[in-house]
Amino acid sequence: MAKTKPFVSDIENIRKRARKDIDKGAMTAGYSADRATVVKLLNHALATELVCVLRYKYHYYMASGINSQAIKAEFLEHANEEQGHADQIAERITQLDGKPNLSPEGLLSRSHSDYVEGEDLVDMIKEDLVAERIAIDSYREMITYIGTDDPTTRRVLEGILAVEEEHAEDMNTLLEQLGKKGEPAKPAPGKKPATSKHG
Repeated sequence: MAKTKPFVSDIENIRKRARKDIDKGAMTAGYSADRATVVKLLNHALATELVCVLRYKYHYYMASGINSQAIKAEFLEHANEEQGHADQIAERITQLDGKPNLSPEGLLSRSHSDYVEGEDLVDMIKEDLVAERIAIDSYREMITYIGTDDPTTRRVLEGILAVEEEHAEDMNTLLEQLGKKGEPAKPAPGKKPATSKHG
């Protein structure tokens, strides 16, 4: 039979600590993570999400072809979800008494993913899949680094990670569907279409 473990808390001490440094908001003495590093990581995640928003929006507006309408809707949905992630991250940064870095200057250098437009619908989907895979590994590393030192940030990142995994699976499914339908890649403006060796 499992041994019971009583919960013991020094509530008087917690009350005293809550009144001390009240201007720190959510940052209590019980916070054990390296706050400056967590804020820096979150600002990198914020930049990554913003770059993803911009890339998905570009793909939404530029997608064309026989199968583009459903894919455009997917691009827009993902752009909106990535914006939601950026908002969650910015909110958490402020809760940690940090400043969300929303400056366009240096955005790409802070982002873990690249901004690649792609030349056609298939390229766009591939670039979005690559970016999602980068985000997945980046979030996993951040979650591992944070461990149990900051459970709130960890939960925020775990929630975002789960959605990024869904996004990657969505992009992978779209690639498979396009391959089955055999939609030809559209040449970029100014490029000559490839000619057949037999024709």
